[in-house]
Amino acid sequence: MSALMQQLNETAAYIRSQVSGSAAIGIILGSGLGNLSKEIITEKEIPYQDIPHFPVSTVEGHKGKLILGSLGGKPVWVMAGRFHYYEGYTPAQVAYPVRVMHMLGVQTLLLSNAAGGVKTGMKVGDLMIINDHISFFTENPLLGRNEEALGTRFPDMSEPYSRDLINRMKQIAATHNIPLQEGVYTGVTGPTFETRAEYRLIHALGGDAVGMSTVQETIAAVHCGMKVFAMSVITDIGIREEENTITHEEVLQAARDAEPKLTLLFREMVQSL
Repeated sequence: MSALMQQLNETAAYIRSQVSGSAAIGIILGSGLGNLSKEIITEKEIPYQDIPHFPVSTVEGHKGKLILGSLGGKPVWVMAGRFHYYEGYTPAQVAYPVRVMHMLGVQTLLLSNAAGGVKTGMKVGDLMIINDHISFFTENPLLGRNEEALGTRFPDMSEPYSRDLINRMKQIAATHNIPLQEGVYTGVTGPTFETRAEYRLIHALGGDAVGMSTVQETIAAVHCGMKVFAMSVITDIGIREEENTITHEEVLQAARDAEPKLTLLFREMVQSL
């Protein structure tokens, strides 16, 4: 058994020892979006620092705990806070919690993030379904020896985000008259926000939003055979005329303002599964 599989088994065994239930749905909450955890009927909260081999969140807006509970009457694993390449973690460490969820039986993964809007006409506070991504600007988490126990050496990425889940979300949003954007998410390393020239390049390449997370988690999840759904809260507009700057505090506030809609949509998505 490889060192990675040994660590994954140890992590999963510890988590199982702390809980009495299980869940087939996993949720990872992004910047400023951690209050969805208040909607969860919690069975157990485990701080990341207590979990063997688990990274620890270092970014404001990420609470740093793994929650087992129920949302909309369905059992869920929830990561309140994620890990990023720019924190100094390797891509494999960023992907590690996704692989742990796989070991715990998760089959469907729901992701949220805060992102910069690139597509013309986007506004701060918009919600964008991610229907594809561009990952060339950040490092692939599958580099190195392939773990056959997790997935194939060359996973197909023609549908990284489940069309079925995307259609479900569109129906849910239409029921509540919540307008949604849809587009391609471009993953970058961060931690700097993009320059104007970089925003123009991303737009020219077909990116509709840009952020510093999600793509490595999605790649690891697809590798493990999970179905993935992801949504961005547009917290700033990258291509703009005015000379304003972007701060992390403003990103967090925009995410908090959009959170009630995101919480409703994710709760009903879980109920539909």
